[in-house]
Amino acid sequence: MATTLESRDTQTSALPPGPRPLPLVGNILAFRRDQLGYLQALQRAYGKMATIYIGKTPVVLLFRPEHVRYVLTENPRNFTSREVAEGLRQLIGDGLLTIDGEAHRQQRRMVQPAFHRKRVESYASIMTNYTGETLKGWHAGERIDISRAMQELTLRIVGKCLFNLDLADQVDTLGSAFTEMIGNPIGLLEGFLNMRIDQPFTAYGKRMAAKRRVDEFIYRLIAQRRRETEDKGDVLSMLLEAQEGEVALTDTQVRDHIMTFVAAGHETTANALTWTFYLLSQHPTARAKLLAELKSVLAGRAPTIDDLPNLPYTEWALNESMRLYPPAWTQGRRATKAFELDGVHFPAGTMVMFSQWVIHRLPDIWDDPEAFRPERWDPVNGQKTPPWSYFPFGGGPRICIGMPFAQLEAKLLLATILQQYTPHLAPGYRLELNPLITLRPKHGMPMILIPTASEGNTSSWEHLLHVSSSGQREIAERKGCLGALLSLFGVMRA
Repeated sequence: MATTLESRDTQTSALPPGPRPLPLVGNILAFRRDQLGYLQALQRAYGKMATIYIGKTPVVLLFRPEHVRYVLTENPRNFTSREVAEGLRQLIGDGLLTIDGEAHRQQRRMVQPAFHRKRVESYASIMTNYTGETLKGWHAGERIDISRAMQELTLRIVGKCLFNLDLADQVDTLGSAFTEMIGNPIGLLEGFLNMRIDQPFTAYGKRMAAKRRVDEFIYRLIAQRRRETEDKGDVLSMLLEAQEGEVALTDTQVRDHIMTFVAAGHETTANALTWTFYLLSQHPTARAKLLAELKSVLAGRAPTIDDLPNLPYTEWALNESMRLYPPAWTQGRRATKAFELDGVHFPAGTMVMFSQWVIHRLPDIWDDPEAFRPERWDPVNGQKTPPWSYFPFGGGPRICIGMPFAQLEAKLLLATILQQYTPHLAPGYRLELNPLITLRPKHGMPMILIPTASEGNTSSWEHLLHVSSSGQREIAERKGCLGALLSLFGVMRA
């Protein structure tokens, strides 16, 4: 159903126009009902900018690439993210994703060596080796949740690369905990009435229980390393030796950085790979081109750093996947001082928001924007787009510090997996998007593992790829009105 909008009277407001807000709650009900569709509808209705209200707080939505450039690179010090990241800060603490100003600059410089090019490239063998171990546990014709599988694999990789820790025995527990933390957003009871009920039947209670499980693991790890006093040359050793002024970081500060790196370090790549497998499953021509490239360049062996320049289509497919399904689908900032943008004056304190989901699909910028077309990234014959029309990792001084790590990991994992299996979407699956902190499929991503060697001749696997004649129940859960309302208010319903 198309999202409908009713304009409010803007004669008394200096802010850009937008849909009429309801008393007390503003536009939050319409926004929460279909966040992605609502933002796209606002862009179509209002053009460059629109204003919505979260409760009584106005939020200005910016829909143009030049707006993103203005906020992220031209005037980054006038825009802070701490206020808009408060919900995230409750979970991961004061790490690079949630701090601002001089503290952010100091701590970014402190951990930057861990993400220098040569250090990141040294992780390549860990990435391919762990992927190979995962593939040994997969079987032809098996049905798996590719979303969960990628989360567990990338979680294990980030644990080894950044903390010299093999999480093989903990990935299931930690992966479930991170899913509970991310998958239970702030409801109206918590957000508007500040009612934080720490019980298993509330979203807040589920988040806090998951946070306590992860905290227990991290603090145990910190205590163990402090006893050992050995510099293992990893990020954790760097954090334990780091100082703020002349004072060493506390366990809480170290915990916040670990939580940030583990959460961000596996979530982005896991989602990017999940959406790439989904799109390749839906587009056999693109899939065939990618497999042909892998066969020609790698001939079945594990990819290395040196192979990547010879795998352009692999990179294009990942870029196109992150255009259509950006893992980070929106960003927000608060202006510390008044500013002018596109002829509009905005007072200090203005909240702004821009969405990768919307800007990555603007029809005046992207030809056939809803189509999965890796060839558009061909630097010679592809589509030419203006700067900042594509920003999956943000930009400016706060650009994702782990971007080189994530890009390398995604390419190596995709190339390694596709040489052995080409996952096909399970029959009867109906995609539902779940735009939380990151963009995930709402009910996982069930896929059938088809051996790549049989790609193009899948007759022996046909029975696994079609819905039986008796019909198959849709995998997607259907909630009634009561379920939707309970979820909105932060009360979970089994």
